[in-house]
Amino acid sequence: MPIFKAPVQDTLFVLNDVLGYGRYANLPGFADAGGDVLEAILEEGAKLSENVMHPLNRVGDIEGCKRAPDGSVTTPKGFREAFDQYREGGWMGLAVPEEFGGQGLPYSVHVAVGEYMSSANMALMMYPGLTQGAIAALLVHGTEEQKAKWLPKMVDGTWTGTMNLTEPHAGTDLGLLRTKAVPNGDGSYKISGQKIFISAGEHDMAENIVHLVLARIEGAPEGVKGISLFIVPKLKLDAEGKPGERNGVSCGSLEEKMGIHGNATCVMNYDEATGHLLGPENGGLKAMFTMMNEARLGVALQGLSIAEIAYQNAVSYARDRIQGRSLTGVKAPDKKADPIIVHPDIRRVLLTIRSITEAGRALILWTALQADIAHRSEDEKERQAADDNVGLMTPVLKGVLTDKGFDHAVMAQQVFGGHGYIEEHGMSQFVRDARIAMIYEGANGVQALDLVGRKLGMHGGRAVQAFFKEVGEFCEANRSDEAMAPYTKQLKKGLNDLQNATMWLLQNGMSNPDNAGAASTDYMHLFGLVAFGYMWGRMAKVAQEKLAEGKSDFHESKLVTARFFMERVMPETSARLARISSGSTTMMLMPAEAF
Repeated sequence: MPIFKAPVQDTLFVLNDVLGYGRYANLPGFADAGGDVLEAILEEGAKLSENVMHPLNRVGDIEGCKRAPDGSVTTPKGFREAFDQYREGGWMGLAVPEEFGGQGLPYSVHVAVGEYMSSANMALMMYPGLTQGAIAALLVHGTEEQKAKWLPKMVDGTWTGTMNLTEPHAGTDLGLLRTKAVPNGDGSYKISGQKIFISAGEHDMAENIVHLVLARIEGAPEGVKGISLFIVPKLKLDAEGKPGERNGVSCGSLEEKMGIHGNATCVMNYDEATGHLLGPENGGLKAMFTMMNEARLGVALQGLSIAEIAYQNAVSYARDRIQGRSLTGVKAPDKKADPIIVHPDIRRVLLTIRSITEAGRALILWTALQADIAHRSEDEKERQAADDNVGLMTPVLKGVLTDKGFDHAVMAQQVFGGHGYIEEHGMSQFVRDARIAMIYEGANGVQALDLVGRKLGMHGGRAVQAFFKEVGEFCEANRSDEAMAPYTKQLKKGLNDLQNATMWLLQNGMSNPDNAGAASTDYMHLFGLVAFGYMWGRMAKVAQEKLAEGKSDFHESKLVTARFFMERVMPETSARLARISSGSTTMMLMPAEAF
């Protein structure tokens, strides 16, 4: 049976010591979740994750969801009760404004707790995860009447939400969608069409499900300019705002998937279902991107979460499993063999996972904190800089953390040897569950194109130049500190590689767009490496300061892990730069029919 322990100490180290969470007490919500209160929230989230959600993870994988002939869907045993505890604990509305029933706490706290819950049971957490994305879209684009009508029940978890984009013939290219909307004459619309891959599209854990559906109003322009977003509830609301008559929406089938079996991934059929416009006509793409950006950060968190729990189980196994003797002499003379954690290659695997996961945690919490600043600060310049940073980092986090999450689940599985291939140890589920995060909410190749094609040049490159400046200033500020040299020298080399890659793209991507496309994935990962390195530089600096105050095994381990990252992971930036600089000529040379 797999194990899980929420990394509360590590989260508090990042938030309090590295990111200076306490400095933001002047922002709305922060004073209500500071100091001991922050720690108490994380501890309560950890208990729910470890004791309630995690024991159901394998149950969900084995049982999956069941669809009845009438289209209703039953979730795995225990899921409904666990969701009830999540809902009753107020976790759904942790960072939602109080006026709609939320607690108004920082988004960064929501992200911190969300990591634990996603590690514990990724499939279960997708139900509230999609709801929170729908809440975000309603908060930004809904009318006051719509917010009052839909948000309170979604925020308290009585109702859940979904996002409906994909159709059988239209995935990333939303301009191809065919779902249509016909005006009823009373302000509502008849929505007809089919959507696929709809996570949490039908289930038995909520009184109502509020679908947000992309469709094209009759006569609208072709392509993405003619897309609108609609609120389409499973059950229509009566005059008192209570769920009543069934709407023309149903689950046609459940997808048979590689992983996340505990989540109901549905084919949704809309047969003249009553829908209500969310946002302006033909403004659906902008409204949906509010939801998708929230979802992309949530998926990045899934990549991190799977890596964390896979790592914990690999470490536990490596400590117990005896096999062979240490290359430098017997380490366990009382046993017939040494535990495999003594072997350098096992340590290479474990430290690779750990060094990237801990840096990834710091990076996603830093980005979440920037999102808080962007939404809560009264300083317009500060808000703009923070919003720039979030926009730049979103494709990096989604693409890199989910690529690495899958890689790390596979690496952790390898530590188990043959036992990792056996279902009872749970490593297979981590591998299978992690794989989807690289695909949904925009496949990672699309994230890389978004970074190179849109985010780098946005506002004249303002965001990327600010990032380069911040990292460069950190290196310069610590240049004369010999104790920091093992971290800052490699970080500066990585930053130079990233800046050179950026310049190459500016010089070669415009003249031949295939050069940008060919470079995009390597550039995204190069960017991720430098961002991780910057987090490690900051964590190493704080760890040294803490050690100066008194010895701590926790902080000693931070420095060892930081050095491993700089020595073994960071040098990959030069290889990424070399690939980027090779251009697209060879890649595009072979005719399609020759493949």
